[in-house]
Amino acid sequence: MSTPHVICFGPGPKFKGGIAQYNTALARALKDEGAQVTIASWTQQYPAIIPREFVDKASRSDFLEGYDIPVKYLTNWNDPRTWRATAKAIGALKPDKVIIQWYNPTQGIPLNTIAKYLRKHCKRTEILFDLHFVAAKEQSSLDARLTRMSLRHGHSFIVHVYWTAEELKALMPEKAFEVTLDGKRANGEWSMVNGEARPGHSERPIHHSPAPIHAILKLYHPIYTLFKPDPAFDKEAWKAQHNLRKHVFLFFGFIRKYKGLHYCIEAFAALAKQRDDVSLMIVGERFWQTVDQRKLSTKVKNAVFGTLKKLFLKKADDERDYDPLALLDTLGIRDRTLVVDRFIPNEEVPPYFQAADTIVLFYETATPSGVESLSYNFKLPAVATRVGHFPETITDGFNGYLANPKDIADMVRVMNASIDRPIPRENVLEATRTMSWANYAKAVLNG
Repeated sequence: MSTPHVICFGPGPKFKGGIAQYNTALARALKDEGAQVTIASWTQQYPAIIPREFVDKASRSDFLEGYDIPVKYLTNWNDPRTWRATAKAIGALKPDKVIIQWYNPTQGIPLNTIAKYLRKHCKRTEILFDLHFVAAKEQSSLDARLTRMSLRHGHSFIVHVYWTAEELKALMPEKAFEVTLDGKRANGEWSMVNGEARPGHSERPIHHSPAPIHAILKLYHPIYTLFKPDPAFDKEAWKAQHNLRKHVFLFFGFIRKYKGLHYCIEAFAALAKQRDDVSLMIVGERFWQTVDQRKLSTKVKNAVFGTLKKLFLKKADDERDYDPLALLDTLGIRDRTLVVDRFIPNEEVPPYFQAADTIVLFYETATPSGVESLSYNFKLPAVATRVGHFPETITDGFNGYLANPKDIADMVRVMNASIDRPIPRENVLEATRTMSWANYAKAVLNG
C-alpha cells in the first residue's frame, strides 16, 4: 500500500498555545506511523484588529526537531488572496487526507474558501475537521453561521468527547452521522468514492440512507509527551528555593475567565485557612496582556475590538478586564502563592509540573484541555469541575477528584481529599494508558 500523504492544517510551531502544540504533535505522530506529512499553517490566524500577540517569541526550540516535516506558512486571515492560494497549494500536493483544526468560528470565513475548493477539486482527498468544540465559549451571534459555513464541506469529523458529537449533529440535523471508536469510516460520504468502497472497508455493512453518512471519529485528547520530565529534577530543593510548602497545587496556562482561576484562588484561600501545609503556583500569561497597552495602535484596537464584542457576543463580560490575581492580596494569600505571570517558553515548562502534586482545573466551561493532557505526561492527578469533558476523562477518586462548578466549598473538599487521600500516580498512568498519539494517529489513518 502506498504511503499516505496527510496535510495537517492549523497553526504551525511558531505560534503560542495548545492548538499549535496539538497540530505539531499530530504531525509527528502521523509521521511516526509511516505517513508523509506536511503542516499547512496560518501566517495570521485572526483579524488584525484583535489586540493580542499570538506568536511564540520566547521559546528557543520547537517540537519538530528531528522530524522531516515541512511547515508551509500560507494563510493570512486578513488577506483573502491567500485563502484560495492556500487551497491550490494544498491541492497541488494531492494529499490523501487534510486534517483541519477547528477551534474558532472567526476562521470559518477563510476555511470555507479552502475546504470548498478542496472538496470540489480534490475528489480523492478526505477532508477531516478536528473539532476542539462546535459551540464556542464566547457565544457570538454569528457562531453557528460561520461554523456551518466551513464544517459543511467535511467528509469526516474528529471529536474528543461525546458532547461535541452531539453539538455537531445539532448544528447540521440534515446530515447523517455515524460515531466510530476505531477510526473506520462506514460506507458513506467518504468511503464511497465514485460508487466503489474504499480499500479496507468492504467488510463494513452497506448503509442504505437517503443521505451520505459522515463518520465522527470519537477519539480523545492524547497525552502531550512533547515536554520531557527531567530525571535529575530535585523536587524538594526546587520547592525550598521557591518557598513552597509540602502540598503544591498548580494552575497552568493562559489566564482566561472560563478557566476559573478566580475560583481556584478563592478555594485555595479557604483551604489555606484550614491548613498551613499548602501552596499554590499560578503559571501562565494573561491572555489579553501580550501587547504594549500604551501604544496608540493598541488603544485603537482595544476600542474597535471592544465595540465589536458588544455588538456580536452574547456574553457581555469583557474578559480584558479580568484580573483574578488581584484576589491574592484581597484574600491575604500572596505569601502562599508563587506567581509566574508571563508566557512560559517550551524549555521552562517541566519544572512546574514536576514540583506540583495536583493540577487544578476548576473551569466554568471546558473543551478538551491541553493542560490536562500535559499534566498526564507527568502523572499528575487533577482536581476539576464537573463540566465539559472532565467527567469523561477523570474518574472521581481514581485518577483525580471532581467538584461541582462554581461551588467553592466543594472545591475545598476535593483539594483536601487530594491531600488526605492522595491519588496514586500509577492510577493516572493506568487511566491514560490508551490515550497515546500513536493510537490516535492509527485511528485517523484507518479510513
